[in-house]
Amino acid sequence: MVINVKLIKKEEVANGTMAFYFEKPEGMEFRAGQFADYTLINPPETDAEGDTRGFSLVQAPFEDDLVAATRMRDTAFKRVIKDLPIGTEVKFDGPYGDFTLHKTETTPAVFIIGGIGVTPVRSMIAQATHDKTAHKLLLLHSSRTPADLPFLADFQKLAAENPNFTYVPVASDESPEDWQGERGRVDADMIKKYVDDINAPIYYLSGPEGMVKAMRQLLVELEVNEDNIRTEEFAGY
Repeated sequence: MVINVKLIKKEEVANGTMAFYFEKPEGMEFRAGQFADYTLINPPETDAEGDTRGFSLVQAPFEDDLVAATRMRDTAFKRVIKDLPIGTEVKFDGPYGDFTLHKTETTPAVFIIGGIGVTPVRSMIAQATHDKTAHKLLLLHSSRTPADLPFLADFQKLAAENPNFTYVPVASDESPEDWQGERGRVDADMIKKYVDDINAPIYYLSGPEGMVKAMRQLLVELEVNEDNIRTEEFAGY
């Protein structure tokens, strides 16, 4: 589907990370975890990276809006989208992708995610919670500090609603004394702490390229079946 969609809201969802809400076209369907390309229309500036970016669909299919979230870097695209007036239209082209939750509900899902890489996971977990599926879901969500974790409140709310979902926020650098999450980096010990049977789940890795590669290597060293590892790299975010 290629269609113009209207910006209806924007907000900061973590340090240096913004979410942009667009009107969802009537009758639009997609699967939780998919993404779309957004293209600025006649932007006031552009650069070598161009006017189009691919963003995961943050909201689940049952929710009302289309939401894209991104780290705000100093590029023409991100400067323009940050300052877009409410009501502005952009070109939407999607949905695409197959980074989606597996169908077999008896197979657990373990998401090992870096920062903004959590956007497709928010869609998957919200939809599974809404549909009351039986999937056991574990999210290890890593960032430098608690303030850098996008959608922290959303995941805490989903964990309260869904008895099958465990949310483990991880702060690698600094965190307040009353921090309830994990400290440090996701490693073999942390995975084993939360995953009883390493070979039971399907693993979903998403985030910066280096982090995804490191987590994949960690799982391979734990002798996880590579057929059970799914990845989505967020380049240049």
